[in-house]
Amino acid sequence: MTKRAVTKETGFRHFTAAASYSWAGFLRVLREAAFRQELGFFVVSIAALALVGATAGEIVVAVVLFLGLFSMEAMNTAVEEVIDRISPEISIVGKHAKDLGSFAVSCMIAACCLYLGFVLAKHIFFGSA
Repeated sequence: MTKRAVTKETGFRHFTAAASYSWAGFLRVLREAAFRQELGFFVVSIAALALVGATAGEIVVAVVLFLGLFSMEAMNTAVEEVIDRISPEISIVGKHAKDLGSFAVSCMIAACCLYLGFVLAKHIFFGSA
């Protein structure tokens, strides 16, 4: 009989293990300049929404969009780390993988910007209508 390389936790231990992995992932992505810039964009955006009198629902949608952006940034960082580990030399496949991750992040940034632009314009130019 072979021994498992990793012991799978169950119940509450699984929850605490998953939470610790998520925290470690957050600390890792926090070292990325792009993520810190996106975090700053998030703070400024929420403040701007609050200043123009955005509704709670509009703010919740913005938070959800930014959570999507943060998750895309984390996945992009994961792709970059894996590519750099398995293919340290320049390869077209590695370049494509990194480019696709970057495109995914760009799409989420665009989604955040479009939504913020819409909500801010609505409140600035048309009141809270």
